[in-house]
Amino acid sequence: MPNLSPFCTKLECYLRMASIPYEVRPPNFPQAPKGKIPFVDLDGKLMGDSQLIIQYLEQTCGTPLDAWLNAEQRATGHAVRRMLEEGLYFAGMYLRWSRDDGFALLKPEIKKVLPAPLRLLMPLIRRKVKKTLHAQGIGRHSDAEIQAIGKADITAAATLLGDSPFLLGDHPSTYDATVYAFLESIGGFPLDSEMKRHLLGQANLIAYRDRIRQKFWASS
Repeated sequence: MPNLSPFCTKLECYLRMASIPYEVRPPNFPQAPKGKIPFVDLDGKLMGDSQLIIQYLEQTCGTPLDAWLNAEQRATGHAVRRMLEEGLYFAGMYLRWSRDDGFALLKPEIKKVLPAPLRLLMPLIRRKVKKTLHAQGIGRHSDAEIQAIGKADITAAATLLGDSPFLLGDHPSTYDATVYAFLESIGGFPLDSEMKRHLLGQANLIAYRDRIRQKFWASS
């Protein structure tokens, strides 16, 4: 996985697709303008939220990656992005934070990026995340129901991709950065789950993930 966070992977993938130079630094949560990662320092200006950062760069840095898209393609991309970020994301969070087997894999990796004092608070952080999942709604469902919800999102993404090289046609767009990020987030996390097995069974999504890896991540 390029990053534990699909939103960090999304932003970095976009920067690679758009050929925008960047430097990855360790997370500094107190400095984060929205209290979350990723955030960026753009010539001294701090900006948070992967989508807002991408939108800003699309407007200010040369030729936009999405310049070739028509209105219908943009609408499709927007719907897919929202499905993954506001739907599949929470199913993935459940697998990592709520299931004991998932948390056992996540915990040592999270500790690597947390300041030492916060590492002692991992049980409290986990409890807070589980409360968030319950408030959002996904945490109110059974394991089987949650994985069925996630599998439906994966199937929808596979169906929309079809045989195209990229989500919306022959060229990459900002929306591919999101799709790729979530394929890595589910497919790359070393937890065996129905959702992951379903994803790995979608031949076109796996070929798509490999295509983006080879084209934009080969130097990593």
